[in-house]
Amino acid sequence: MGFVELLMVCAILPICCLAGQGAPERHSLYYVYTALSKAVNAPGIFEFTAMGLLDNRKIDYYNSKDQVKIPQQDWMKEKLPADYWEKGTQSRKSKEQWFKVNVNILMERMRQNGSDVHVLMWKHGCEVDKMADGSVRFVRGVDAYSYDGKDFLSFDDNSMQWVAPVTEAVPTKQKWDGVPILNQYTKGYLEKECVDWLEKFRTYGDEELKQQVNVSPPKVHLFGKADRSSNTLKLTCMATGFYQKEIEITILKGKEVIKKGDIGDVLPNGDGTHQIKLNVEAQRSDMDDYRCEVYHIGLEEPITKVWTLDGEMCDEYNGGLKYNCIFAGTRTIIRNPDLDPSPAVVIPSVAGNVNTPLLGNGQANASTGQDANGTVIGIGTTLLQDGSGKLEENTDSGNSSEGSSRSSAENFSADVKEGGNDDSGRGSPEGSTNSAEK
Repeated sequence: MGFVELLMVCAILPICCLAGQGAPERHSLYYVYTALSKAVNAPGIFEFTAMGLLDNRKIDYYNSKDQVKIPQQDWMKEKLPADYWEKGTQSRKSKEQWFKVNVNILMERMRQNGSDVHVLMWKHGCEVDKMADGSVRFVRGVDAYSYDGKDFLSFDDNSMQWVAPVTEAVPTKQKWDGVPILNQYTKGYLEKECVDWLEKFRTYGDEELKQQVNVSPPKVHLFGKADRSSNTLKLTCMATGFYQKEIEITILKGKEVIKKGDIGDVLPNGDGTHQIKLNVEAQRSDMDDYRCEVYHIGLEEPITKVWTLDGEMCDEYNGGLKYNCIFAGTRTIIRNPDLDPSPAVVIPSVAGNVNTPLLGNGQANASTGQDANGTVIGIGTTLLQDGSGKLEENTDSGNSSEGSSRSSAENFSADVKEGGNDDSGRGSPEGSTNSAEK
């Protein structure tokens, strides 16, 4: 079979091609930190929060009120020893102090007073592809900061240089790039340490994840909404409630693929599961044979559902059985009353054009967005200034998946002394070799 023929077969039978070609599974480990310039009188909002996310599922959590790093998954509590959490708590406390210092530095740099609340965020971690033969391929690493919802500084893993998208971040970029050992450590953490911890956590959680995949395959909903001003229907197919992100969803008319969605279109639900939605427009006079097909590892067979003539919509399951037809008319409807029509809520942003992620403390943050994998983006930036390469003594053991805290050599100020010694270990290999969270 030639390449062109193979592509044609894959277009018609994607699940077979996925299996035959050994499609990789995408996995990620990220840590997200959020610091406010002052306390906010609102329930559940803290001056500092931190969390670990494995495949977009929260695995640990810390806030400035309780000041304890705690597991968010049963397997994390069962598999990791008590000293992991004790040392992780100390590491988070060090980071909390580091953020407090640097929020003040940035407020001064931006010529801001204390009347408003300002937000510094940091996101770092890695993504890998797990291949069919069990091997793991590094995809990308992220180490990025944002301030008040705008990108401030990020690390380019290829060039081992920091990128400053705003003028105020340039002094920090110059300072951090002036200490090559720090950039070497960052690259090593993203490409090696983070990947090692990701694989360790995946191994720990695999059994539970497999159980969740088996008990929670995607639920598929069809919607149809008529446009009163024209003879068109907006057709929507949504799959939701699945844990494993790898999924394919396709809207077809006969054998013609009209639109296809994949892992890049997946968004997180609030309970650790995911959702994906696909929309097309169709002429009411030409509604023959529109259907939606969903392929997922949690399904024994692909799910197929169809819209029938004139916007009348019916479910068609694997045996070809059609049932519960309802005429669409001028309103949005879901055909199968056994499916919950609103299992997943996406919070609209203030602008109304992006999906708003939650801050590290679980609150909606209208000033940031989500990337293709549903994780928080636009995170803050830490800065390093004097170029001397001098690091403070490492008092943070780094025995946690997120790595060691940062030193005064890595604060946002233009002088090391301005930041104070808040106990880093970054750039000290022995201080962070066995640590997954920097």
